[in-house]
Amino acid sequence: MITKKVLVIDDEADMREIARIGLEVCNGWRVLLAASGAEGIKVATNEQPDAILLDMMMPQMDGTATLEVLQGDAATSHIPVILLTAKVQAADRQRYAHLNATAVVTKPFDPLMLGDSISQILGW
Repeated sequence: MITKKVLVIDDEADMREIARIGLEVCNGWRVLLAASGAEGIKVATNEQPDAILLDMMMPQMDGTATLEVLQGDAATSHIPVILLTAKVQAADRQRYAHLNATAVVTKPFDPLMLGDSISQILGW
């Protein structure tokens, strides 16, 4: 069985850790972590993860700006990006729909079910 490699980009250390533990323990995946959009772009370019979980609300470079860079670069444009957000009002959902992200996962998420959700979204 091939192990999946997932990059979690989130400025909150707790969220990165919760996602990492859930994906490593429940799914046996290799999890890469980045604390900012800029760091996440570097990691994605160098490591070529199978998927990216991207927080929308971050200082400096938010999820939208990060996603635009990832999608605009041939080195990372093929990597599916799943948005992580606590903002799920109708207007927010409409805005996310225009971003060409693969899916949106609502925070807080169940860390034990996160990998199953990702697998279902991406058909793994």
